[in-house]
Amino acid sequence: MQLVVARIGRAHGIKGELTVEVRTDEPELRLGPGAVLATEPASVGPLTIETGRVHSGRLLLRFTGVADRTAAEALRGTLLIAEVDPEETPEDPEEFYDHQLIDLDVVTVDGTEVGRIAEISHLPYQDLLIVRRPDGSDVMIPFVSEVVPEIDLEEQRAVIDPPPGLLDETEAEVARGEGGAERGGA
Repeated sequence: MQLVVARIGRAHGIKGELTVEVRTDEPELRLGPGAVLATEPASVGPLTIETGRVHSGRLLLRFTGVADRTAAEALRGTLLIAEVDPEETPEDPEEFYDHQLIDLDVVTVDGTEVGRIAEISHLPYQDLLIVRRPDGSDVMIPFVSEVVPEIDLEEQRAVIDPPPGLLDETEAEVARGEGGAERGGA
């Protein structure tokens, strides 16, 4: 099974180092020296990590054969993909790999069917579950414990407790006091 672990950013300096946007909770395991990673587009790789270091809060990597800024800039935007054993799970029981979440049924705490997880979007501040509804539309669910209190891999479901308006615009209007109810008057 393949897992996107990073996206290559801009070149840093003149010796071929690159910034990377980390997309794994285990960068020390997936992005260490000697790691061989597939790429998207596939024509770029595979790439072997020669060195890695943190500079000003950013991970910088140097790849074997990428010796200067020009070669590094040519890699910008490339996704780095690690091969992962499908049976492998993160050490923290509250963490999940994307492949464990894709296709889970999504239900609310009261059992209402919402849809199925189609994709995970990794943003800088939080991840989003992209849930495909039965009608084919998508809804984005913040993947935080307040909104997604339970992931049950055995039952193949994610339980959500959505705030008003997350699933239904009408709910949001009522919660804001903008519902279409008329005011009674004398």
